[in-house]
Amino acid sequence: MIRLYFDEDSMDRDIIRALRSRGMDVVTALEQGMIRRKDHEHLDFAIQQKRVLFSYNRSDFYNLHTHYLSEGKCHAGIILANQQEYSIGESVRRILHLANKKTHADMENQVEFLSAWGHVNT
Repeated sequence: MIRLYFDEDSMDRDIIRALRSRGMDVVTALEQGMIRRKDHEHLDFAIQQKRVLFSYNRSDFYNLHTHYLSEGKCHAGIILANQQEYSIGESVRRILHLANKKTHADMENQVEFLSAWGHVNT
């Protein structure tokens, strides 16, 4: 299962608690002493920890993803979402759906948008 790193813009305690209670390995910028860091520092930290970065900062991290790939740098993956677009429960369902379908290898150098993960096929 993928391991997640929530940057400081996305650290919703209820979402993180719900993911952890369902077995997800999640760390936050606050827990890791990464508050008030630049976006590239958050991504570099996630890379070092082999974690998929989760953020509401869509445009900056998408641009950073493109820049890293053009420079030949690799990352463990990025999940981007719109802040306050979904309820806590819906956000958790979408993250779990993605995490159940994508492996660590699938996520390498990929950007996934949480909006694409709303339909759970049973």
